[in-house]
Amino acid sequence: MLDSLFHACVPPYLQGRVAPSQTVTLRLRADRELDLLGVFLRTAPEGEQLMTPARRAGQEGCCQWWEVAVELTVPRLAYRFMVQTDQGTWWLSAAGLTRHTPTDATDFQLLAANPGPDWVPEAVFYQIFPDRFADGDPASNVRDGEYLLDGRPVLARRWEDPPTPGAGAREFYGGDLPGIVDHLDHLQDLGVDGLYLTPIFTAPSNHKYDVADYEKVDPHLGGDQALIDLRRALDERGMRLVLDVVPNHCGVEHPWFRKAQADPDSPEAGFFTFHSHPHDYACWLGHRSLPRLNYRNPLLLETMVSGQASVLRRWLRAPYNLDGWRLDAVNMVARQGGIQAAHQVGRAIRRAIKTENPQAWVLGEHFFDGTAHLQGDELDGVMNYRGFMIPLWQWLVGSDLEGFKGKPWGDRSFLPTASLAAQWLAFRAAIPESVSLQHLNLLGSHDTPRILHLAGGDRRVVQVAAVLLFTWPGTPCIFYGDEVGLGGGGDPEGRFPMSWDQSRWDLQNLGFFRSLCRLRRGNQTLSRGALQILLAEEGTLAYLRESPGQRIVVVACREGASGQVRAISVRHGGIPDGTLFRSALGGGTRRVQEGCLEGVPVAPGAEIWIEDRV
Repeated sequence: MLDSLFHACVPPYLQGRVAPSQTVTLRLRADRELDLLGVFLRTAPEGEQLMTPARRAGQEGCCQWWEVAVELTVPRLAYRFMVQTDQGTWWLSAAGLTRHTPTDATDFQLLAANPGPDWVPEAVFYQIFPDRFADGDPASNVRDGEYLLDGRPVLARRWEDPPTPGAGAREFYGGDLPGIVDHLDHLQDLGVDGLYLTPIFTAPSNHKYDVADYEKVDPHLGGDQALIDLRRALDERGMRLVLDVVPNHCGVEHPWFRKAQADPDSPEAGFFTFHSHPHDYACWLGHRSLPRLNYRNPLLLETMVSGQASVLRRWLRAPYNLDGWRLDAVNMVARQGGIQAAHQVGRAIRRAIKTENPQAWVLGEHFFDGTAHLQGDELDGVMNYRGFMIPLWQWLVGSDLEGFKGKPWGDRSFLPTASLAAQWLAFRAAIPESVSLQHLNLLGSHDTPRILHLAGGDRRVVQVAAVLLFTWPGTPCIFYGDEVGLGGGGDPEGRFPMSWDQSRWDLQNLGFFRSLCRLRRGNQTLSRGALQILLAEEGTLAYLRESPGQRIVVVACREGASGQVRAISVRHGGIPDGTLFRSALGGGTRRVQEGCLEGVPVAPGAEIWIEDRV
């Protein structure tokens, strides 16, 4: 019964307003049959340990509740529970229940200051690679051979042509911002209410991470006016807009770099790190076309980040009014050799953005462990590769990202279900729970193979992944075309142009994604509710999402899991016998009997069971 001990930093386990100097009530749930001798709240707001006794607050259904009040006297309150039983003393932290004393690093955390944007947890995002989404203005298209990129002429392709291996960033299809405006009805009908665009500022490549001008939208994408028009069109539909900015490096065509190479005494020369001027310089992962920016230089920091007219601040103002930034390669910003200023620059980035708009989203690209930047004073969240997508891939299709890339350290074996749950929970336990709700969860992006490709073309596997995407804490994001069955491996196949020929769409898949979008939007349990793993064994994963007045049980089974688990034990989730659940996907109802819910789908498959209190 010890597995029934549970707490989360959200209602109904938290009562009161999380703000400086406010008093909140923290609640711990346990099975009513579990004999608890005492419960203490452990905090250390001034460094010295404080042990505050909790009181037993009564019983409800199959649960007993313990409560303790605490005043938020510090910007970030870290705490855990000590639970006394006849089996000895146990500790409950964000990492779970342990018999040994855990480190403070896994304490529950409340952020009394620096909360993330209120709107993010309830949003559903859609990622667009602009050159490959829709061509709204053919007159602005890159012409075949219009200029040279890396010494070779650029290529103009027909929309229906597949990407050419080896052409890379030189290949253009003509997608632009007017094309996005033309297809907002599709996105609104799908149910998304936020767009994330990969870079749109002037650059010679199709991906535009080689920025040549941070101050102008690329004319081949429609220019500044096209961004204004997109903003207006989104406002009419109540939709958000987040753009991709590249703070770690620029392109060799940027005037800053040209001036730096031409004159070692120029102010711009300090924007870069030259080992030997002018041709030996720090660059992104050895790509000489992408010189890295040097944030030891105060003028660069002012120009990019902190100044009144800085790149990060100007686009947040009218008429563009961006709702946030996705910061490319944030794991590398201000980290060069002996200079490790990532956190100082990270905090400066947050201050600059929040000065313009406290509700702007500060989202980072981080393929690894970004938890050090996710403590409430830097990033609001990250693209959740390592804490969601990569372990999901390995559990579902049997390889991590490095395995698919053919790296010698890649793992091309199935991740055990218990290990999937452990990795997901470990990345959540290392940060405040409110921050975990600000992540952008995804099944793939412009940097990865598409989920349909990974699934071997099996729509059922894609839909298992989609159910987990839309029910796990964090903001779900669809990569353009996934909803209609667009396939493709890694770059360039994964960046195939969006098909607008509906006869080629997978309409069943589109309907499935549409139903998930509509289920997610406005559902407080899925957007802000508590999370508890109920079962992680064999090939089946089940978890509970809970808010005041509603419980949702999610069950997912990978290929080969049929018959391994017949029912899900739910009593340790505080769910009493007689509780009725209805299916959100396949219809039908199930009632909890003898502590179990019989609602395991045929594998590969997933089900969402919503408590029916009518």
